[in-house]
Amino acid sequence: MRKKKPLLSLTVLMLIFGVMVSIQFNSLQKPKIRDTRDVWELREDLSASKSKELELLKEIDKYDEMLKKYRNQEDQSKEAQLKQTLKDLKEKAGFTEVTGEGIELEITQLFSKDLTGEEVKNIPPDLLKKLMNEANMYGAKYISINDHRVINTSVIRDINGSTKMDGYSLDGDIVNIKMISQQADKLYSRLNVSDIGDLFAQENFSLSISHPKKKIHLKANDGAIQLNELKPLDDVKEGKS
Repeated sequence: MRKKKPLLSLTVLMLIFGVMVSIQFNSLQKPKIRDTRDVWELREDLSASKSKELELLKEIDKYDEMLKKYRNQEDQSKEAQLKQTLKDLKEKAGFTEVTGEGIELEITQLFSKDLTGEEVKNIPPDLLKKLMNEANMYGAKYISINDHRVINTSVIRDINGSTKMDGYSLDGDIVNIKMISQQADKLYSRLNVSDIGDLFAQENFSLSISHPKKKIHLKANDGAIQLNELKPLDDVKEGKS
């Protein structure tokens, strides 16, 4: 029995030694993962990262410049639109010279005093207004009477027995009317089949209409637009003076 104890102790020691050797072997076979890059590799990676950052900054600057360019173009476009609108308004108001296709009309006395025995009358203002209205209805875009532009605020009326438009007398032997239209042929045809010529004849006036011409020139309005005193909208609603 005493001889078995040393053998048992030796066996236990050998078992413990075997376990320790096994653990050491496993630790050598599976070393801990760590960054094995040297200093130069780290510097190269850092440089690459900085290069990417620089490229991104350049892209940001590029799109900022594009955005500024688009904004400037938008501002210029708005300015151009305002200028074009102002130009259109001036043209519609008659403050610019215009040239285009159109027709010319002449109003003259039909029969002289020697034939009728009556004093020569002036052209009735209402008859001229009717002619202007029909011309506008048939497509006349711009009109002048004796080289004075007819605009939206023009007034044709009798003043002390004299027919005047915006203060200009229309009592001459010949009254010349020019009209510009985008459809001059249509304007010519409509006025010719209208009864406006008969109405002038009843007042002892002859109305002649020329065939459409390629180039009719109208002078700009040489007067100022007359406007009533303007008031704030709230004052008008409340009846304030």
